[in-house]
Amino acid sequence: MIITGVPFGTMDWSTVEPTEHPGETGKAYWRTLEIGNIRVRMVEYTPGYLADHWCNRGHVLLVLEGELETELADGRTFKLTPGTSYHVADRAEPHRSSTITGAKLFIVD
Repeated sequence: MIITGVPFGTMDWSTVEPTEHPGETGKAYWRTLEIGNIRVRMVEYTPGYLADHWCNRGHVLLVLEGELETELADGRTFKLTPGTSYHVADRAEPHRSSTITGAKLFIVD
């Protein structure tokens, strides 16, 4: 990742209005900051959330609360809990997320 056009800044995420993104089941609420060439998000998944698509975008993702399951298109699955993260490059390995309990994430892409 090459980060360009991003000056130093701070963010109070409570001031960013969430947008709703329905999954195959459940919902995701994104608080999004688009700055320079990156997107930074605080994302909350409701209990029972399952993504409605396979994602090919690269991310660095950190679980803040709850439990997240990430499935790769090749069938591998990974359970992430608070304090754990994953990273993946653009177009490297299609992935999708789900959660039974709900989860809060910090994502940079």
